[in-house]
Amino acid sequence: MEQKIALIDADSLIYFEMGKDTLEEALEGIDSRINQMLIETGATHYAGFLTSGRCFRYAAAKTRPYKGNRKHGSKPIIFPALKEYLRQQWNCISIPELEADDLVSIYHTDPFGKTVICSPDKDVLYQNRGIHYNYGKAEAVVVDEVQANWFLWKQMLMGDSGDGIQGIPKVGAKTAESWLENVSRLDMPTFVLNKYTEKFGTSEGIHKFVETFKLVYILKTKEDAHRETGIELENLKTHSVEEE
Repeated sequence: MEQKIALIDADSLIYFEMGKDTLEEALEGIDSRINQMLIETGATHYAGFLTSGRCFRYAAAKTRPYKGNRKHGSKPIIFPALKEYLRQQWNCISIPELEADDLVSIYHTDPFGKTVICSPDKDVLYQNRGIHYNYGKAEAVVVDEVQANWFLWKQMLMGDSGDGIQGIPKVGAKTAESWLENVSRLDMPTFVLNKYTEKFGTSEGIHKFVETFKLVYILKTKEDAHRETGIELENLKTHSVEEE
């Protein structure tokens, strides 16, 4: 039987479940969500990933703090227990300076067969071609290479309000989509760069373009990870679904 690997972005599992009344209910919720995604994707194996600490994007953000618009109050008391449960029970791992988004994307090496990304995050789902599983909506997401490329450059224009990434001021989704409508895939980088320099001037526009790209681009390869962090990633270690 050919392996099919579910690559689980486990960060959101914690946020989905940490509001439960008891730890037991939260742990049951995590188990239920993971088991559902393994069944729905037909996975024979899985690998789970967590974000731990500050990723490389915090240092890359010069204009404004990365995720600086988010509230930074104390997390619920069960938060660390849920993270540890994912590590111990579901073998989830974290790599310094890399987000779970990056890790599922980097190990997504065979987009239309061997691996399936499991995440509710639109950034990782729509920047990667392949057949994915949105476990927030319990639905499959199919993205081809053209759509993945288009989504990246749309984000470059409009930024990402959820992560505090500005993009070009006053450019929203509709404007970005209309600008890109008749631009060929190969011309998109130059087109978007020109929009930045038109808005900010040549020097500042180039710097803002580079900064925004570092913030919105989900890493795709081990070489990407090494370039941004200096870390040499190991080969993917998976776990059999039958053992769970």
